[in-house]
Amino acid sequence: MPSLTNHLYQFGDFSLDAQSRILTRAGATTPLTPKAFDALFLLVQNAGRIVTKDELMKAIWPDSFVEESNLTQTIFMVRKALDETNDRRYILTVQGQGYRFLFPVTEPAGEVEEREALPATPDDAGSPIETPAHTDQRRSGWKRPAVFGIAMLALIVAAVFAVRFWRSRRGSGEPQGKVMLAVLPFENFTGDPGQEYFSDGMTEEMISQVGNLDPAHLGVIARTSVMHYKHSQESLAQIGKELGVQYVIEGSVRRDSERVRITAQLIQVKDQSHVWAREYDRDLGHLLELQGEIAREVAYEIDLSLGGRRRIGAARGAGAHPPGTKSYEAYDLYLKGQYFWNKRTAEGFLQAADYFQQAIDKDPSYARAYAGLADTFSLMSTWYMEPQKELMSRARIAALRALELDGGLAEAHASLALIEENYDYDWPGAEAEFRRAIQLDPQYATAHQWYAEFLSWQGRFNEALAQSAQAQEMDPLSSIIATDRASILYESRQYERSLEQCRSALALDPTFVHARIVMIPTLLQLGRYDQAIDEIYRWDASEETPWQWAWQAAVYSRSGHTEEAHRALARLDQIGSEPDRYKMLVVAYSGTGQKDRVLKLLEKAYAEHSNAVVDMKVDPIYDPMRSDPRFKDLLHRLQLDR
Repeated sequence: MPSLTNHLYQFGDFSLDAQSRILTRAGATTPLTPKAFDALFLLVQNAGRIVTKDELMKAIWPDSFVEESNLTQTIFMVRKALDETNDRRYILTVQGQGYRFLFPVTEPAGEVEEREALPATPDDAGSPIETPAHTDQRRSGWKRPAVFGIAMLALIVAAVFAVRFWRSRRGSGEPQGKVMLAVLPFENFTGDPGQEYFSDGMTEEMISQVGNLDPAHLGVIARTSVMHYKHSQESLAQIGKELGVQYVIEGSVRRDSERVRITAQLIQVKDQSHVWAREYDRDLGHLLELQGEIAREVAYEIDLSLGGRRRIGAARGAGAHPPGTKSYEAYDLYLKGQYFWNKRTAEGFLQAADYFQQAIDKDPSYARAYAGLADTFSLMSTWYMEPQKELMSRARIAALRALELDGGLAEAHASLALIEENYDYDWPGAEAEFRRAIQLDPQYATAHQWYAEFLSWQGRFNEALAQSAQAQEMDPLSSIIATDRASILYESRQYERSLEQCRSALALDPTFVHARIVMIPTLLQLGRYDQAIDEIYRWDASEETPWQWAWQAAVYSRSGHTEEAHRALARLDQIGSEPDRYKMLVVAYSGTGQKDRVLKLLEKAYAEHSNAVVDMKVDPIYDPMRSDPRFKDLLHRLQLDR
């Protein structure tokens, strides 16, 4: 962590109090996570010079190894806190090196009279970063000899980089590797907030359509990450750097009872030039064909901007997997189902299931609606919303029907894999389905995410982390993907890295409870019992839940607080036949050392095909009982002893 002093640093209308670790803007406190504060403080201390990624990571995480994605997410949170815009930039990303704080910084009189940012160098597009306001402040604050010397140095450095950049591009008419694109959330111009599902659905459909054109050469950022920019004021340059994309699609949607008007434009990030822009005014009945038409034109225009070398989409007629229905009403209901499924809440799943079923009723041959229904029932099962036997049976019927209607539908293969993994304990079958889903749609981030979880439960941690990294590349701002990566790190006994990954997920979304749930067992394994208890109560401060009692029992027992542990167990024993009762009791009694009771619970869970046993091979809470013959026998029957 950076060394904190008593300095009060000021830049623009911000004040950074290093002693109190508070950032204020015009007197009002601006929230920052501890790691984001550390990053901002180090950049402010070194305003004007490049702070390398290595410097930042060693200063912010001095005692642990973290991945570079944690730093990217931390800088993202700093930029959001500073409310950066294209005309008011504070932090410049220096590709391949690190970051530079651009804004003039002043410190208290008597310490350092004034600390100024170096003149901003042009970005890749060659357009100046600084604004006229920055120039005026620089002229009034700098001593002339310092200005001359630093300016000359900046010009020399800029010239060197310009020559290197030109040489690296010379003879290369196109970017190296895969071209990356983001479909920003389509604006809802209907004037009706109730139509958000439609504009969000258009965004998701365009991601799917464009992403499936040529996955080997054109990568498209997944829905979860682009939704961070809904109604945001971030500049395209900033979005491009945060997501690592060369192109973005912006669009809007208007519709009435019979017609839809869609505007879409393709923008190249490096110079913010408009490559292509169109407006479509069609009957709603032609919406499905229109989406494919837009996707093909986007791919064609990207190809032309790369010199017409046909890197993207070997044939202009290539397109994504078709929507699968000719009924606009069924498709509209499917969009509503997807909208609520993406909320990832119990209420959202119930609404999603209802809309998917309505879509099926409108068009019984609609494979994607069946796949959506299968995913909904599967996640409701793994969330223990109802008995797993009932939910998984319904999920299987829907997944198999989807595959019967369309064997090339990636979502349906991933749905079936989830069932075979969590209910059938059919590991080879599940892996085959996951691999088939990824083969059919390499851009399907959820398939990579679920496959990574599967590999981790098999103890194949390197493969799991590789799949997780692919999911994060496609969906870099997804809290659930970041948290699932934390689970893999926990299961592979990389506890400090797991904690940092959880904190990164919480930095993206402080309300994301699942990240706190992963932190609790990690802190338990590290013996940080007080911190674990704090996280239990942060989980839901308004009302205690059975899951909180389970973890209280485990943590209090391990930390020697026997009375508190017995009190939590007594509460837990009073719950009835909740669907997740087995898993809660296993957590509670594994912490108390009651091995016999834990093994009996695992046997019952296995007999009922509960997914409470799928992580037995790797979860550290079972380490004290791995030598027990009964535990080994259960692992053998689960075929997890290989």
